[in-house]
Amino acid sequence: MTILQNAKLVAAGQIGECDVAVREGRIAQIAPAGTLSGDCVVDAKGLYLSHGFVDIHVHGGGGGDFMDGTREAWRSAAQLHLEHGTTCMVPTTLASTKEELLRAFRLFEQTRSGAEGAKLLGLHIEGPYLAPGQSGAQDPAYLRAPQPDEYEELLDACPDILRWTIAPELPGAMALGDELARRGIVASIGHSDADEVVVREALRHGYSMVTHLYSAMSTIVRQQGFRRAGIVECAYLYNALTSEIIADGCHLPASLLQLAYRQIGPRRLCLITDAMRAAGQNSGESVLGSRQNGQRVILEDGVAKMPDRQAFAGSICTADRLVRNMCRLAGASLEDAVMMITETPARALGLQDKTGFVLPGRAADLVLFDSEICVRMAMVDGEIRYSAPGLPMKG
Repeated sequence: MTILQNAKLVAAGQIGECDVAVREGRIAQIAPAGTLSGDCVVDAKGLYLSHGFVDIHVHGGGGGDFMDGTREAWRSAAQLHLEHGTTCMVPTTLASTKEELLRAFRLFEQTRSGAEGAKLLGLHIEGPYLAPGQSGAQDPAYLRAPQPDEYEELLDACPDILRWTIAPELPGAMALGDELARRGIVASIGHSDADEVVVREALRHGYSMVTHLYSAMSTIVRQQGFRRAGIVECAYLYNALTSEIIADGCHLPASLLQLAYRQIGPRRLCLITDAMRAAGQNSGESVLGSRQNGQRVILEDGVAKMPDRQAFAGSICTADRLVRNMCRLAGASLEDAVMMITETPARALGLQDKTGFVLPGRAADLVLFDSEICVRMAMVDGEIRYSAPGLPMKG
């Protein structure tokens, strides 16, 4: 049995000193600080302890992209993000051919059982059913409207799809929302020009999330002089919608992070990296998407940019940076910042009974970090898979 002693547990919107016992990969007990002992003891010495960060929108990292078509790329991404506190992640695809998506599905099955890096919870399909006018860094050549014969084949091929990002104004998008709801898969609004009328209809067809708030989506829409709310306004207006934000400090300025935090709140706001293969790097060039069919991007100013520098091309941030920025830039409490990268994303995907919460009997997916949100230890299923130098441990 492993004992994490003298930690400040950040969970359920509170902080309290405690010991945590881990046995056979699960949390066995949570007790007052200094009261538990065991075979292996990690003395946290007042470090913060929380559920490991749950990143539900990530494309890669460590030099690998989930569209690369290799197990090594998946493992590199999972390892890089683990070292920054992500213990559970949802690999995310890009708009591509059907064949590339099927290949990604096969690699997910081959890689998810490996005892390396962060745990792979399931898949997020971003595209190819996106609005051409809101493609962002997605390759417009692969965008199309939903066709039942295609999406049903994809859904049948992979039972581990957790979420699909779709532009709901496209022909056939409402029927796809119904099919996803029937299968227990979350439909998310993103890369879309939808107005409030379309969003309201989408809510009736199972859509319950907004993909990377403010990025690649409509705001106030004018039609024949009359203004209508866009997706951004609907994210604030409708409590049935949970929204993602990329809190890298680049995609959204501090003022918009503050606005989203204050008005949407930590129970409907998820922190995501949306990280591409260059996550953790700061300069140079990289490729968004597969090395074979991806797009060249430039790394500078803490973000990836398209070659003309007129648009961002995904983030290069890690989950610890998200938490740090929400505290420093948005004025969030540490308790709320941690909730937005653990409990809220788990609830948004219907995984609250499996991940995101520190409770006896749950998988021991835990992270220790200091007051600067620098990760000192990451544990997955009770196994310490990352430990920074100097962490006191005995046994």
